[in-house]
Amino acid sequence: MSVLVVGMSHRSAPVALLEQLSMDDTVRDSTAQQLVDSPSLTEAMIVSTCNRLEVYAMTSSFHSGVNDVVEVLHDISGVDMETLRGYLYVRYADAAAEHMMVVVSGMDSMVVGEQQIIGQVRTAYQHAIEIGTVGPALHGLVQASLHTGKRVHTETNIDDAGASMVSFALDEALTQMGLPTDMASSPLKGKVALVLGAGAMASLAATHLGRLGVSTLIIANRTRERAERLADHARQAGVDAEVVDFDERVATLSRVDIAVSATGANTFTIEGADVADVPAGHALMLIDLSMPRDIDDAAAMRQEVSLVNIEKLHAISREDSGSDGAAQRIVNEELAAYSSAQRVKDVAPAVSALRRHAAELVESELDRLKSKVPGISEEDFGEVQRTVRRVVDKLLHQPTVRVKELAANSGTVSYDSALQELFGLSEALPERSVKVDVDELPDAEIVALGVTDVERATAALRKH
Repeated sequence: MSVLVVGMSHRSAPVALLEQLSMDDTVRDSTAQQLVDSPSLTEAMIVSTCNRLEVYAMTSSFHSGVNDVVEVLHDISGVDMETLRGYLYVRYADAAAEHMMVVVSGMDSMVVGEQQIIGQVRTAYQHAIEIGTVGPALHGLVQASLHTGKRVHTETNIDDAGASMVSFALDEALTQMGLPTDMASSPLKGKVALVLGAGAMASLAATHLGRLGVSTLIIANRTRERAERLADHARQAGVDAEVVDFDERVATLSRVDIAVSATGANTFTIEGADVADVPAGHALMLIDLSMPRDIDDAAAMRQEVSLVNIEKLHAISREDSGSDGAAQRIVNEELAAYSSAQRVKDVAPAVSALRRHAAELVESELDRLKSKVPGISEEDFGEVQRTVRRVVDKLLHQPTVRVKELAANSGTVSYDSALQELFGLSEALPERSVKVDVDELPDAEIVALGVTDVERATAALRKH
């Protein structure tokens, strides 16, 4: 079994397609259950955010595993197979493990260095645990990745690139408004802001707006109690805050300078007609942090209204695809440690099987010996038993120690090559680590070991 990643992100797909594959908690959980019911998949967890959808799974067959994941995504989203194959990417084995570490570290985010993804992956992992779709293999990978992300944020300056999607969006909005982006200058002093929603993204937006010096914060949420709690937090931070009923949100647009929506609703929170009463000459900046989108593009048709949404941020982010060298070195270190530990685990069953087989042979030959020399005393036979077992243990000790060392250090040992190494055979099979787009995959089934490989190994063993 090997880890497989099939996904798409802001780097590989348009926002409209990401919207179609976006999953709420209910859909995500049912999709994960459907994945583990597939023939070639045993574990699965899904990371679904505003700019990525990724399936992490354990599979017994690379090509079948990819096909199973793509089939499920097609069934859930309704997106045709050709489109999916055109935008999905695949990572397998070590390449999959490295991908998760890079993602959790914030190196693959729209805003390099953002820390929200750590919480998002942890939440996806916890959901998968609750519904029983994660086992020991993905558990080990997630823990190693979270540790990697923590190291990257602690030991490098990657955080300087940007704290979150919220800061990225607000910086872009301030730039379009002709205002400075540094908090020290309080660019939003004297401005009024509306925040729709009271979840994680909305809370971050409210906090960031306060730090930018906004004079008044208006909060609206479908559950008013949650809006009141968010307003209390703002007041404790020294920001004047008020709460309005969610149904009254449109009426506030004519008196605010910025409106941020982060509800994750299935319907628009601000539509084109909602800005009709915005006074002429009153500039209104709309910021949509949701996926699917909260704010209709038609709302920005008026000259007074501007819109920053994930699609626009996506276009801006394409200009910066670099990664931090220090962060990548940490990922390389953690990947080497993780892969080493996994390879040792992989060869352990082969070593155990060989020792069991040797023990069975010893017992069989000792029984045969005793039947041929019935007159042998128990004391003498006991000495023969101890001698034979010592010989077998000594014969197996060096190769089993050596194969574990090779597995840990060289990365060239698998189940098959472990057996080859134990018996001193040549032609070790290469390590398989795959990083491709789905549409580059061959149509034929990819198997771990072909018939000719088995025949070649068997002939070499008999010759040895």
